Amino acid sequence: MATRRLYYDDSFQDNFTAQVLSCVPLVEAEDSSLGPRWGVVLDQTLLYPTSGGQPNDLGKLSDANVLDVQEDEDRIVHLVDRPVPEGRIEGCIHWPRRFDHMQQHTGQHLLSAVFQERFGLITVSFHLGEAVSTIDLKGPHPSPLILEGAARAANAVIFEDREITVRYGTAKEFAGQGVRKQVDRQGVLRAIEITGIDLQPCGGTHLRHTGQLGMILIRGCTKIRQDWRVEFVCGERAERVARQDAELIAQVSADLKCAPQDLHAAVERLTHESESLAKRIKTLLPRIAESDAAALLAATSPRADGIRVVAEALDNAAPDYLQHLATALARADRTIAMLSDKGTGNVVFAQHPSAAKDMNSLLKKVFEQVPGKGGGSKDFARGALAAGTNVAAAIELAKTNL
Repeated sequence: MATRRLYYDDSFQDNFTAQVLSCVPLVEAEDSSLGPRWGVVLDQTLLYPTSGGQPNDLGKLSDANVLDVQEDEDRIVHLVDRPVPEGRIEGCIHWPRRFDHMQQHTGQHLLSAVFQERFGLITVSFHLGEAVSTIDLKGPHPSPLILEGAARAANAVIFEDREITVRYGTAKEFAGQGVRKQVDRQGVLRAIEITGIDLQPCGGTHLRHTGQLGMILIRGCTKIRQDWRVEFVCGERAERVARQDAELIAQVSADLKCAPQDLHAAVERLTHESESLAKRIKTLLPRIAESDAAALLAATSPRADGIRVVAEALDNAAPDYLQHLATALARADRTIAMLSDKGTGNVVFAQHPSAAKDMNSLLKKVFEQVPGKGGGSKDFARGALAAGTNVAAAIELAKTNL
């Protein structure tokens, strides 16, 4: 027996009664993090199953919590956390989730219609996510001006509070009435019409008037293979995102001590200063390393075999500095540098060729006992330990193996 879908005719109804046709335990639930589950089939339901890019509803059937809703051909299976009694039961949906999904899905229809009618961009897929929703568009690149134009046009329709109605007809009938995207299905189809702008076959839940959408915000656009993915939010999500954006702008403006309208100039200035400082640091690092190397060499006496080993575990040393310091030390005759950084776990071994050891082999021996990855040549090898706290042990181990 097919399940009657009550949400087809009234997406705003939030409770219902139904006859339980079956309630069976699900075997696969033993491995589920949700715990035991039962599959319930009713003669009719308000709960929407995951379909067409829209997630499922949540709610209750009697005392059971609905964890998921799935389609099984013409039946709808409700996955619940406890058995549902036989006979007539009462059910309800989680209204905030339903209304949010109606706002996002109706917003998608409106946005897709605007992109297609005004800019020739056809929607090829839709996904309603937990935070943002997306549509994938086929056609020319939607520039920032096109995205802004689409958002303005869609919001204009929202402010006009146009009626949204459910219509039924065949694919042939809808084709003659200007349907946005034809579907290849037989029999009577359900379609959603936004007065004067869109007619599209759809089995999802939708609003009654565009004014209930509140507003649409387009959040970005990226290239996805041959198409363009547009991120957007509608209704309460749009209000929340706009408020968060305003709070973020206010906070950043306060941190940078500038007015919100001057943020772009302030960021450009900081970026320029940062790039200039990075260039200066890059120029100064080798000089600092040369100076530090001279001091370390002067403070380190050669061993009995004439080899001088400079072993240092540094704090928060930049990777470039470690390499410059190791290189500067290794220029001294019969000198070996063993350097590491406690913060990052970076390790650099370097030698003057006259020391006649093998730095790559030495590094691998250390990694055999202290986990890490890296490699190099006979005279220069570098890597990183799995844990920065092991650098002192790694240096001692290297000195022992040397």
